[in-house]
Amino acid sequence: MAGNGEVVSNKQVVLKNFVEGFPKETDMEVKTSSISLKVEEGSNAVVVKNLYLSCDPYMRNRMTFSENPEFASYIKGSPIQGYGVGKVVNSGHPEFKKGDLVWGTTGWEEYSLIKNPQVLFKIHHTDVPLSYYTGILGMPGITAWAGFYEICTPKKGEYVYISAASGAVGQLVGQFAKLMGCYVVGSAGSKEKVELLKNKFGFDDAFNYKEEKDLNAALKRCFPEGIDIYFENVGGKMLDAVLLNMRVRGRIAVCGMISQYNLTRPEGVYNLMNVVYKRIRIEGFAVFDFFHQYSKFSETVLPSIREGKVVYVEDVAEGLENAPGALVGLFSGRNVGKQVVVVAKE
Repeated sequence: MAGNGEVVSNKQVVLKNFVEGFPKETDMEVKTSSISLKVEEGSNAVVVKNLYLSCDPYMRNRMTFSENPEFASYIKGSPIQGYGVGKVVNSGHPEFKKGDLVWGTTGWEEYSLIKNPQVLFKIHHTDVPLSYYTGILGMPGITAWAGFYEICTPKKGEYVYISAASGAVGQLVGQFAKLMGCYVVGSAGSKEKVELLKNKFGFDDAFNYKEEKDLNAALKRCFPEGIDIYFENVGGKMLDAVLLNMRVRGRIAVCGMISQYNLTRPEGVYNLMNVVYKRIRIEGFAVFDFFHQYSKFSETVLPSIREGKVVYVEDVAEGLENAPGALVGLFSGRNVGKQVVVVAKE
């Protein structure tokens, strides 16, 4: 590792153009800058060496210019930001010291100066792969946990449907639901992913939405008695079909709507009166609303990982130069499981 006061080269992935429609690798650019590994005296900042970066669908929204303060756009010409795992190189913050392993918001670059270390969580358990802190033990993990347990309030024996079910969040929701004793069905976009849902993650059933001419009929086939809980990752036509198949007092946790992110004109939803007829509760949520429960979450999930009750599948890209392709691949379904970029080994 480089010395604390050293200035080193710093490979970065920067946003080259704001995006309309589907993102392209050429909307990003890999550049080399330089960075001082020394934190200014009196500063609370930390410098981290990034080890793993997380590719997540929400990042697409930040690639489009927006003045929404709740969800700020990336800055053209600056490194993309996302969740990652790193090692502290230098610290002016009393809670972090050199050598600490952390996860949280960082830059898509080899080294990052984190001026507000409140966005970082210290990693205390290293008996599991460090990359898991981009996924099952990081943002996607607490998203799945909070969305399912806190928003959906599940009960044993309920009927649970998850769209985009083989992704970073969906694969976990399904397994949490099975641990609760629910009946679980997921949809995905390839035969390989459907087999993964049934044979690796233990879903009761799964279907390839690309092969279904009628989503309403597909859901009726899988849920002849209707759906109690829908974990929404897709939106559009899928949400419309789900509304027709919800049971009375069903719950829908809206985590994301990946089918809409690249559309210049979002699709409408037409079956909303079912929300009234069936007294359905639909609730959107943001993961950072639940970060204060991270200790409770990790204490719940870690034993399940160690005991093999919950498994996790990652799709790994090696090197920052391959990060743009990995991120863009999310929107064509190229990844199988959680998309991770390896920046450096420890």
